[in-house]
Amino acid sequence: MVTLKIDEKQVTVPEGTTVMEAAASVGIRIPSLCYLKEINEIAACRVCVVEMAGKDKLITSCNNVVQEGMEIYTNSPKVRSVRRTNMQLLLSQHDSRCAICERSGNCSLQQIANDMGILSNPFPDDWTPEPWPQDFPLIRTAQKCIRCMRCVQICDKVQRMNVWDVANTGGRTTIGVSGQRKIEASDCVLCGQCITHCPVAALRGREDWYQVLDAMADPEKITIVQIAPAVRTAWAEGLGIPREQATVGRLVAAVRRLGFDYVFDTSFSADLTIMEEGSEFLSRFEQIRESGKPMFTSCCPGWVRFVKTQYPDMVPQLSTAKSPQQMFGAVAKTYYAKLLNVDPSRIYSVSIMPCIAKKYEAEIPQMRDAGAGQDVDCVITTRELARMIRADRIMVDTLEEEEFDRPLGIGSGAGVIFGSTGGVMEAALRSAYYLISGKNPAPDSFCSIRSPQGWREGEFNMAGSKVKVAAVSGLRNARKLVEALRRGEVRYDFVEVMACPGGCVGGGGQPIHDGQELAAERSQYLYQLDEDNTIRFSHENPAIVKLYEDYLEKPMSHKAHQLLHTDQADWPLAVEKGKKPC
Repeated sequence: MVTLKIDEKQVTVPEGTTVMEAAASVGIRIPSLCYLKEINEIAACRVCVVEMAGKDKLITSCNNVVQEGMEIYTNSPKVRSVRRTNMQLLLSQHDSRCAICERSGNCSLQQIANDMGILSNPFPDDWTPEPWPQDFPLIRTAQKCIRCMRCVQICDKVQRMNVWDVANTGGRTTIGVSGQRKIEASDCVLCGQCITHCPVAALRGREDWYQVLDAMADPEKITIVQIAPAVRTAWAEGLGIPREQATVGRLVAAVRRLGFDYVFDTSFSADLTIMEEGSEFLSRFEQIRESGKPMFTSCCPGWVRFVKTQYPDMVPQLSTAKSPQQMFGAVAKTYYAKLLNVDPSRIYSVSIMPCIAKKYEAEIPQMRDAGAGQDVDCVITTRELARMIRADRIMVDTLEEEEFDRPLGIGSGAGVIFGSTGGVMEAALRSAYYLISGKNPAPDSFCSIRSPQGWREGEFNMAGSKVKVAAVSGLRNARKLVEALRRGEVRYDFVEVMACPGGCVGGGGQPIHDGQELAAERSQYLYQLDEDNTIRFSHENPAIVKLYEDYLEKPMSHKAHQLLHTDQADWPLAVEKGKKPC
């Protein structure tokens, strides 16, 4: 243990603790912009400087460790002056038109500047816009970048994709796509982790919600919306509504108040995905055993992009089942249009997703199997949903709870846990066991596959057959798993991969809380919803049973293949959107 003084207060902390952490342990908060623990500790912003007795120069608190007898001053006149100057220099290189910025009110730079009372700047503006394709799902605004390096480090260390890099030197230093490539030609998987870890709005998702408003204003359009499981864990975080008030029923009521004609649950099509993917796994089981090559899940378009760019020879190992989003879109413009007795071209299908890669997925030309344009017309993120609710001044906490519309609003607990890492695998195993044995297992028989860890494995007895599975989240972990498979160090039958750490609950379209990682907490909420659900198995969802009886015949039927399956080898990595973004 090390004892020191911080602002005349004696502090005792373990050896190796940083000055910033030591100060936080006694309630002294030192501002920072670039710091991310164990990821970005380079002190690039110089906002966290403090004064150390006996030393002329200020030191950075984020990457200097405590020493016995140290005396630290976090707000001395010298610290205040230098910190203020550093902030003004950063602001001079940042487009500070906050009122028209996506992150206004949730921006670390803005917050610190306000806290310091910076109302003017002696330094002239020194920033230049750079061109960027505005129809790409991920938007970079160069004039907002403060060169904190977070995006570079997150992409390198957490996702191991190396999309971002430093360009130029000196005063011309900036961040750009590595290898001087265009973003469309890069290996970007659109996980959006760089967006959620950017302290400002230099990186953001493409805004599409005004297209939804236009559709709802068109009397010829029937607007239907699906809400992904992970959205219900976080939708109200940006509205300041506590989770106990942010119920699924209030979410449905708020979305319906926006003006949608029908509000449905993606958990319905998650159950449909399980029926198709589980049946596909069983049909490929002997081939898997003979080849030693597992089948991979295909629900995550970020993961699919990863395979296509990094390991293209493994694309055939992906399940051909579409994601729940795309299955829903195909069903909505065929089966549901038939139930409504309307021309499918009148249906405008929207999905609310925790992910920006879903925008890419919906725009793939191969996703037009319903015969009425794109099966999903528009994707908005959880953050965009919150913005729509705020724009319409909807008082969420006063709303009465409402139910999803039927039949596409019925989902099982198995479908709900799709939003968490390991959830797809657990849901699939529940129904695979039934498909093999004709009996249901205990709903929580496969809960050992749940884990906030990046790589989890398990072996289960499926009615006499041993099935070895793995679930992995985060692309660095996915790469480790794939490389271990290729070296023959591990062997699995079925593998679930989600691009974002923690799964969809930690997706790039979720609310941003700078310095906080909430995936594990959000996952727990999904598992609680699963436990509370009266239906725990996908194959027991009555709406799914009815869909097969009346329309699809059975899993893996010809019609099911036509609407619910795809060949990822045909997916282009760059898509011409053809729509004007907001």
